[in-house]
Amino acid sequence: MPQGRRKTPFSGKAKKQQLQAKKHKQMAPKTSHKLLPVSTASSSEESFSSEFEVRKLNQQPVRQVGKANPNRYVLQFHRDSPDEVRRRKEEALMGLEPRSEVDLEIDADSYFPPGLDFPVRPPWNFSMSKNELEGKEQRYFMEYVSNIRSTFEQKDLSYFELNLETWRQLWRVLEMSEIILVIVDIRFAPLMFPPSLYKYVNEVLKKEMILVLNKIDLAPAPLVVAWKHYFKQKYPDLRVLTFTSFPSYNLHGNQSKTGLKSQRRRGKLRMSAEGAMKLLECCEELVKGEVDLSSWHKKISEEMKTEYEDDELEVEESTEFQKVDTSFIEAEKYKDGTLTIGCIGQPNVGKSSLMNALMGKKVVSVSKTPGHTKHFQTIFLTRNVRLCDCPGLVFPSKVPKHLQVLMGSYPIAQLQEPYSSIRFLAERLDLIKQLKLQHADGNDEWSPMDVCEAWAKKRGYLTAKAARLDTYRAANHLLRMATEGKICLCLRPPGFKDNKDSWEKNEEVKEILWLQARGEEVKSLELEYLKEEEESDEELDEEGSNDDSDGDNSGSSDSNSSEQEDDLGSKNKFSVLMAQS
Repeated sequence: MPQGRRKTPFSGKAKKQQLQAKKHKQMAPKTSHKLLPVSTASSSEESFSSEFEVRKLNQQPVRQVGKANPNRYVLQFHRDSPDEVRRRKEEALMGLEPRSEVDLEIDADSYFPPGLDFPVRPPWNFSMSKNELEGKEQRYFMEYVSNIRSTFEQKDLSYFELNLETWRQLWRVLEMSEIILVIVDIRFAPLMFPPSLYKYVNEVLKKEMILVLNKIDLAPAPLVVAWKHYFKQKYPDLRVLTFTSFPSYNLHGNQSKTGLKSQRRRGKLRMSAEGAMKLLECCEELVKGEVDLSSWHKKISEEMKTEYEDDELEVEESTEFQKVDTSFIEAEKYKDGTLTIGCIGQPNVGKSSLMNALMGKKVVSVSKTPGHTKHFQTIFLTRNVRLCDCPGLVFPSKVPKHLQVLMGSYPIAQLQEPYSSIRFLAERLDLIKQLKLQHADGNDEWSPMDVCEAWAKKRGYLTAKAARLDTYRAANHLLRMATEGKICLCLRPPGFKDNKDSWEKNEEVKEILWLQARGEEVKSLELEYLKEEEESDEELDEEGSNDDSDGDNSGSSDSNSSEQEDDLGSKNKFSVLMAQS
C-alpha cells in the first residue's frame, strides 16, 4: 500500500480557497532568467488604450509570455459612457412612434460627411526597419483617431475599428489585389460602402473595384434593382453585381403553401453558379485577356450542367491554401499569370460565405459573430485565380449605433443596451402583429421594453434567481433574428416609394430572380398561394367568422418554440417574395 500521512478532513470553504489559489498560480505568467525583449507594439497599444476609452471585445487571457498573442486581432471600439447607457435604458420605457414607409429611404451622403475618411497606410520605403515602420504607423493611427474625435462629437460617431492590426490586414489586401471586391448587405447597402474607400482605390491605387450587393435573397427583386441603379448613378466608374450565397437550391426544408423555408442547406453545398458567372464576366472585362480565365469558366459551366458530389472536383479545380507573405513588399500586377481578387467589407456581410459559394464547398469557416475572421485568408479558386478574404472592418461613419447592431457590425452578445435597436426595428415593422405578441399589462401602448417582455413571456425566458421575465435575453434573440433575416428590415433608396411601380416593371427583375434561382417555380407558388387565400377568405365571409381564425390554423398553436421561429422566418421570407408580384 502507498505510504503517506493520513488525510485530514477540511471544510468546503477551505477546498474552494485551495482551488482558487491553484487557478491563480496557473494564470500567473512564468518568469524566466532570460531577458525578454521589450515590444514597442505592445507598449504603444497600452498607451493608445489608456489615452482613448477602448473596449476590447472577446478578449482572451494571456497565460504565457512569448507565445502568440490571442488578442492581436480582437475587435476594439470606443466605450460608451455610463450616462449614455443609462439614458438609452430610460428611453426604452417610452412609447413607440410608428414611422411611415418613406422613413426607410436614406441617402449615404449624410452618414459619410467630408473629413470622415478611413485610415490609409502612411508613406514608407524599403530602407525602414520593421520597428521603424510599425512605430510610424502607430503614431499615424493615434493622430488619425485624435483628429476624428476633435472634429466630430463622440455621440454622433458610429462604432469603428480601433485595432491597428486589423487595418494593416486591409492595407495588405489592397496592395496585393488587382481587383477589389467590396461586399455589402443589400438591406443596408449605402451604410456599408464608404465613399472614401472608393475614392482611394479609384484615384490613388488606380485599381478596379466591384461592388457586390450580397444577400439578395432577403430583399424583393424590385428593391435590389433600385439599389443597383442608385450605385451606378452615384459612382459611374463602379461596377455593381448582385449575389446570393444561398439560392433556392442551397436551402433545405419543405416548400409549403405558406412560404419558403429560410434555413440554410445542410450537407453538400453547391456553387452559386449564377452569381459566379456574373462575376466571371465582369473580371474578364477588366482583365482584358492578360490572365487566362478559361479554367474558371469551365468550372462554372460544368457546375451549371451537373451536380457535383463533395469528392468529385478535379485536381485542377481543387482548393489550395497558400501562406502569403504579409510583410511589406512591392506588389506586382498579375504576378505569375495569377489574378488576385481581394474581398473586403464590414463584418457579417457574407464575405466568407461568398467565397464558399464560389468554390461550391466549405473552404472558409463562417460565423454569425463579428470578428470571426481574424486575419486575411488566401484561397485559390483555380490555379491562376485566387481570392483574398479580409477580416471584417467597421469603417468610421455617422451611422447610428443602434442601426449598426441591426447591420451586424457589433457583437450582439456584447451589447450593454439592446433596447434602442429594438425601438428602431419595432417603429418600422409591425412586430406586435408579426410576432403575435400580447401586452403583459393588457395595454394598447407599446414600448421597446414591453415588446421584449412580451417576447420573453412567449418564449419562456426567465432570469435564474428571481424568475422574472428576461428582457435582455429576449432583446438579444430578436436582434439575432433580425440579422439572420427572419425579421427582415430593408432600407430603400431615395424616391423608391414614388417610383415603386416602375421598379416592379423593370426588365432586370427577371435577372434578379434568376440569380436567386427562383424564377417560374416561385411564381407558380405565389399564384397557388394567392388562389387558396382568396378561396379561404370567401369561405370565412360566408361563415361569418373573424379574420384571425385562419391565421390560428396556420400553425401558430404549435407548442414547439423552435418550429414557431422557423414558421416566422418562412412567412417573412414569403412576404418578401410577395412584394415582387
